[in-house]
Amino acid sequence: MSVARVLLVEDDDAVRNMLQHALERDSFDVVTATSVCEALSRIVTEHFDVLLSDLHMPNAGDGFTVVGAMRHAHPQAVTLVLSGYPALEEAMSSILSQADEVLTKPIEIAALRETIRKRLANNQPRPRLATQSVAAILEKDLDATIKDWMELVRSDEELTCVPLGFQDRTGHLPQLMRDLIHRLRLPLAMKAPFSSAAREHGETRRKQGYTPAMVVEESRILQVCIFNTLQNNLRSVDFSKVLLDVVTIADEVDSQLKQAMFGYTEDKFRSAGLCG
Repeated sequence: MSVARVLLVEDDDAVRNMLQHALERDSFDVVTATSVCEALSRIVTEHFDVLLSDLHMPNAGDGFTVVGAMRHAHPQAVTLVLSGYPALEEAMSSILSQADEVLTKPIEIAALRETIRKRLANNQPRPRLATQSVAAILEKDLDATIKDWMELVRSDEELTCVPLGFQDRTGHLPQLMRDLIHRLRLPLAMKAPFSSAAREHGETRRKQGYTPAMVVEESRILQVCIFNTLQNNLRSVDFSKVLLDVVTIADEVDSQLKQAMFGYTEDKFRSAGLCG
């Protein structure tokens, strides 16, 4: 019988070391990860038979992201979640739709070993979950992302000191999002295309009375909202490419901000008569 390979995801050093040593004594091949990012990287590049993940690392529900990735990448793997909070009734249905079992800390090693072996012995074949690319998700939820962005902007006192209607405030976002979606669908080796919409946005914001810091803050909020959209679609996201897509999103948003600042400063120089 082959040795079961376990991915142990836990940010607490003491708990992680204790579980790793205990499982290795029981002849499991244990690979550890201390963060969601490290766990996702492992999941998309290696094979595992079992996932044992803390639910809170350090944020509530972080482990659910890891479980979702494992379900997509390795649908046959046994997925177990550790939680220090026994009162999980309100979240159990959501968690158990992807995890096989939720175990409450502190967990007895003998019980954990028995649970893993029992689950492996009775593991039933599961179909691979249908997935969507990050580009497809952002395209589908474009309006929801803009609405999310607008709600966060409305709660920012600095940004709302410039009174603008919905269209004037969000008019640039659909094209910036389309530029981002287009970038996500390009081959990785291809150079990022120029975003004329971003530069025009910078010019417009200066005319509307924004400061450079306000333009930067808007861009930061956009990136937050994009990742919120992906978080809301964890059950369908294609985790085999998500890490590269996250890097591309960050790079494209930064690139668009750079173009916006070029537009902002060029318009300023023209107004001062310093440009031809």
